[in-house]
Amino acid sequence: MKIGVPKEIKLQENRIGLTPDSVKTLVSEGHEVLVENNGGFEAGFENDQYLKAGAKIVDTAADIFNDAEIIVKVKEPQKAEVDMIRENQIVYTYLHLAAAKELTEGLIKSKSINIAYETVTDDSGRLPLLAPMSAVAGRMSVQAGAHCLEKNQKGRGILLGGAPGGEPANVLILGGGVVGENAAIIATGMRAKVYIVDKSEVRLKQLVEMFGDKIIPKKSDKTDLNKLVAEADLLVGGVLIPGAEAPKLITKEMIKTMKRGSVIVDVAIDQGGCVETSKPTTHGDPTYIVDDVVHYCVANMPGGVPRTSTFALNQATLPFLVRLANKGYQKALSEDKNFLEGLNVCKGKVTYKAVADVFKRIKTNKSIISVKNVSKNLQTKNIPDPDLLIRTGNTKRLSNFLLWQLAYTEIFFEKKLWPDFNEKDYNRIINEYKSIKRNFGKI
Repeated sequence: MKIGVPKEIKLQENRIGLTPDSVKTLVSEGHEVLVENNGGFEAGFENDQYLKAGAKIVDTAADIFNDAEIIVKVKEPQKAEVDMIRENQIVYTYLHLAAAKELTEGLIKSKSINIAYETVTDDSGRLPLLAPMSAVAGRMSVQAGAHCLEKNQKGRGILLGGAPGGEPANVLILGGGVVGENAAIIATGMRAKVYIVDKSEVRLKQLVEMFGDKIIPKKSDKTDLNKLVAEADLLVGGVLIPGAEAPKLITKEMIKTMKRGSVIVDVAIDQGGCVETSKPTTHGDPTYIVDDVVHYCVANMPGGVPRTSTFALNQATLPFLVRLANKGYQKALSEDKNFLEGLNVCKGKVTYKAVADVFKRIKTNKSIISVKNVSKNLQTKNIPDPDLLIRTGNTKRLSNFLLWQLAYTEIFFEKKLWPDFNEKDYNRIINEYKSIKRNFGKI
């Protein structure tokens, strides 16, 4: 495979898709790697390091997009990059499509294969390729928030950890996931008074085991969020619904109750933000003020520490990339249901339900449904890879059938995408469906 690594062009984005060591691994597997000239310079990686690892240095991004079969990036493709993406080209990067309609439409139009780091899962349902950057962003959120609380940054003029004779700041962390946990690591280390709100009692117990009495856990449905917000000096928004828009937990009315000079760091801004008054900002101009509350909403926080972030990201993304390059996307995805969850847009179709729901690309007659459910309802057996996600199309309607909404008059399989699902399997499902439909009468 020919793998291309362009320089990131998003404003103040200094990370790069591959480290020299990652390039070396891919070259050792027999792949060719193209790196844009000085693409890793801001992250501390020189052209010579990439050359020694076996990469070829290419002058322009256009050459990379024109020649490479796989494009490896960090942030979502910008407009100029989307215009260069070719049909059937694989794009492997963070996408965050639920908050990016124009980008989604551009990728659909390109008919490329787009795999999003942030929706790849593991067997426990966690997000292993999002976790390292969530950890970085979580730690940075408190670091940035502490800076914004300084008076010359329009903040309250308080020290997060307080001082002899001065009380520590109240830090409110929304979400106890990777962002929340790592924000708590820094906030408790700075000796702030730390509240963590989460909907899961199990997760809160885990956090108490980690931090002991250094945190005050609050279950979301059993706490007065309005009171906590009003008392917070620093609010960190770290809520996540995988692949979907972040829920707006903090309303404009709640912002008006906050102290003058208090700070919000909305880490969820990549997915639209969890605060109604949030809007994306940059490292160059990171804050703005609404109702005397400082808002820090940098959409690529880890880009501020590009070297740390690139190393952490590659440790997570490289194993998947090696499989993708070695096996091709059809085989790599069909063999791994967790990797398949990363497929967001493929050959002109939205293939990730949370994104589809946002833009209404997939409605009742075009759903993402698992073969496991199809198997259960059609009483079929020996279907290869029962967790493989398929897309359905050209259905006349969906209605209740054996307690599931899976009544089809036709099932369409893209055999090029899922070659393991052959004509025999397809015909058997159709015939068994028709047989069951006859037995249960008209649906």
